[in-house]
Amino acid sequence: MRLANNIKINVFVKPEDDEAAVKKHLLALFPFDLEQERLVLQRSKAKGFNQREIVILEVDLVKERHTNAFLEFFKEKLNEQQKSVLLGQENRLDDECNFFIRLDKQKLLLGEYWITDSGECYHIKISIAAFPKKKERAREVVEQIFS
Repeated sequence: MRLANNIKINVFVKPEDDEAAVKKHLLALFPFDLEQERLVLQRSKAKGFNQREIVILEVDLVKERHTNAFLEFFKEKLNEQQKSVLLGQENRLDDECNFFIRLDKQKLLLGEYWITDSGECYHIKISIAAFPKKKERAREVVEQIFS
């Protein structure tokens, strides 16, 4: 059963960050090898505050087998408290049925999956597969994913 239409995962790498470590932990979010699955890790650059160059690493999942595998793997990594945080915050789900998660970057670099509201994070945007495409139905799918 399709739970998500697509999932976008990205992270901003600042000049003081270790890009190799940030990339390694981004790749560790997936229960499959991106290259073997013919998925692309996109790398782009942008200007941040004070004209600092920021690297953006991003992966887009669109196939059902990839999105479902990611969601199952991700759910297993969260403890019950973190799942409760996700299910308890209404503002994570927008009117377009997108569900937003931020994982604390520093904690993830230490191997800990921790939900945060800060900007220093790995961003996960899940387009919930809800039919009909209504926020109430999407909320039910989110509860199904993280319960």
